[in-house]
Amino acid sequence: MSDVIVRPVEAEDFPQWLPLWTGYNAFYGRSGATALPDAVTQTTWARFQDPAMPIHAIVAVSRGTVVGLAHYLFHYSTSSTAQTCYLQDLFTAEAARGQGVARALIERVYAAAAQVGTTRVYWHTHETNRTAQALYDKVALRSGFIVYRKPS
Repeated sequence: MSDVIVRPVEAEDFPQWLPLWTGYNAFYGRSGATALPDAVTQTTWARFQDPAMPIHAIVAVSRGTVVGLAHYLFHYSTSSTAQTCYLQDLFTAEAARGQGVARALIERVYAAAAQVGTTRVYWHTHETNRTAQALYDKVALRSGFIVYRKPS
């Protein structure tokens, strides 16, 4: 998709961002009875609009339509003096998949990380998400780490 523009999310993007956010959450099993509460979505969106918050949102736009999103944040680590960038969410519209949108979003996150003086960017994906892994294996190195978390 050569006509894709990746830029920071704007307040007026909400109506187009929301279906992608909903699709992302459904992909990871957060829909129906397990859907995120609306308050979480509204708070997340408000954080993107607050320059004091360390969480950022970018969108990929093609011909006036938002076709992808990425959310990332910076944090400090015990293994570096520089900040680390965590790419928390990445999703593209089904019709835009395989056309370079996700790669463009990842590259923009890499650029944002470089602007704050770090090259360390990481993310997680589900072990069954083979389609995404095909791209990730081209743009990053697998860490080999397994993620654990306390059950809700």
